[in-house]
Amino acid sequence: MFTSIARTMVRSSLNLSVRPAVLPGFSHVIPNLAARGVTGRMFAVQSQLPHLPVPPLEQTLEKYLRSVKPLVSKEEYEYTVKMVEKFKTAEGPGNQLQQFLEDRATKTTNWLADWWLHVAYLDFRLPVVVHSSPGIVLPVQDFTDQEGQLRFAAKLISGILEFKKMVDNQSFPVEQLGGRPLCMTQYYKILSACRIPGRKHDSVVVYPSNEPNPPKHIVVIHNNHFFKLDVYSESGKRFTDKQLLKQLYRIVEKSAKRAPPVGILTTEGRNTWGKVYEKLMKDARNKESIDDIQRSIFILCIDSPLQHTSPEERFALVSQQVLHGLGSQWNSGNRWFDKTLQFIVGNDGACGLNYEHSMAEGPPIASLIDHAVSYCNKPTPDRTAPAKTTEVKELKFVLNDSLKADIQEACERIDELVADVQSSAFKFEAFGKNFPKSQKISPDSFIQVALQLAYYSIYKEPGATYESGSTRMFKLGRTDTIRSCTIETTEFSQAMQDSNISNNVKVDLLRKAISSHREYIDSAVRGEAVDRHLLGLKLAAIEKGMNVPDIFMDTTYSTSVTHKLSTSQVAAKSEAVLTFGPTAANG
Repeated sequence: MFTSIARTMVRSSLNLSVRPAVLPGFSHVIPNLAARGVTGRMFAVQSQLPHLPVPPLEQTLEKYLRSVKPLVSKEEYEYTVKMVEKFKTAEGPGNQLQQFLEDRATKTTNWLADWWLHVAYLDFRLPVVVHSSPGIVLPVQDFTDQEGQLRFAAKLISGILEFKKMVDNQSFPVEQLGGRPLCMTQYYKILSACRIPGRKHDSVVVYPSNEPNPPKHIVVIHNNHFFKLDVYSESGKRFTDKQLLKQLYRIVEKSAKRAPPVGILTTEGRNTWGKVYEKLMKDARNKESIDDIQRSIFILCIDSPLQHTSPEERFALVSQQVLHGLGSQWNSGNRWFDKTLQFIVGNDGACGLNYEHSMAEGPPIASLIDHAVSYCNKPTPDRTAPAKTTEVKELKFVLNDSLKADIQEACERIDELVADVQSSAFKFEAFGKNFPKSQKISPDSFIQVALQLAYYSIYKEPGATYESGSTRMFKLGRTDTIRSCTIETTEFSQAMQDSNISNNVKVDLLRKAISSHREYIDSAVRGEAVDRHLLGLKLAAIEKGMNVPDIFMDTTYSTSVTHKLSTSQVAAKSEAVLTFGPTAANG
């Protein structure tokens, strides 16, 4: 089975007047286990990882021209060639900006990391829901009622906490790609983390397990009510599945009727939510409740039932349920979309999660999912229960007329957004990855070329395409863009429209298209793709107080980063399906 996963596009912000994120430094995020006599292997080679390179300017510009050629007219391309030549001449700004990046690379752990966190996420002012945060559908479970829902939820909590224990103890092996070790820091940024809204810029906060008074609770949301649920005793011992189940029953009993959907405020545009957040935080009780939400290890959303009539409709609805909650009348208010991890459990076997994207890419999330799903599929291990659970605490909100009006406006806007997103989910079961492998073809490249063919067949033109390529071979590495629409994929797509061209020729063009895609992947994971380098050059100009160079004002550049297709793939052992909203209005 193939799964296509949509992801975030490169967003080119011109505003770099950012405030620092409330994110602890690297040394504070990783626990010092030596003092506890624990040998952590997750970071055994971290200090040996190379720094993200700044690619040669000429190399990037050549790749850029090649990548845009199928996307624009001959006249537009010729104009872009002139802009590129102007940019790289001795009189142009290119070499000066390149030197700035190279100097920055010698002074920082990763020349891009801080810029990328702010420009791609914290400065991004559209709602995180749909526009930035992925939803993930987990394997369907076999329960069909609330009892089964809560039993599964209790076990899921334990599975996630087992994963947390492995992260805290650094017992995960270092992940590798092509035999090379990867940066593992993202694992320390997905639990006990939260995004905080601001009027112009957001920030993020992480509560590491090695700091004093680390979080011992999760937050459970049911019928729009928020509850603080301790999952560790005072002594730090984890509560058992049975103890957690009893607590979940208490939560459901306390929240039989729907509360005002305060959580729906987190679906707003970030500037709007930042202003409302300030109003909320003026009340001491609201501040206490929000602090507990932000400090929680993760959020568990116990959702209301959905209405569906067929397996196909159910699959599509669940994919929307985890992406945006289906609107104010359903479960969009049963969320806190700023939280890095929200696990979602319906009462019909549907489950999944939504994650705020600024802290991590898909692989650490997929690793967590695999571990939690595996735990849920096994018999519950016997553990000695702590003597006593703590009282479940409902997190109350004081809402004046102004805040109630804000909630109503947020309900209207999320309903408009949900209605505007056309979503479909299906499983392709004719064949899986073994078929392209049998033809000595990369499964990922095979699918990417198939997507290019499908798009061209429908629209009769190629479309700019985003696919994420991991740069975790480098310290603090995240992603770069794989430009999957190439000259070769376009030539193949065009040939497939012509019945006069022989199958042998088409097969040859297919292999050339796949080869070109594979080459771009290889350059991206080496830190030698186009987009992050170009973005760095643009941001360097802004930081130096220069005018934005003409190469970035050219419509060809805009065309190439307006992604009609936004795609990716993340390896997972469990049958998880990732969903993501379009990154362009016509995408």
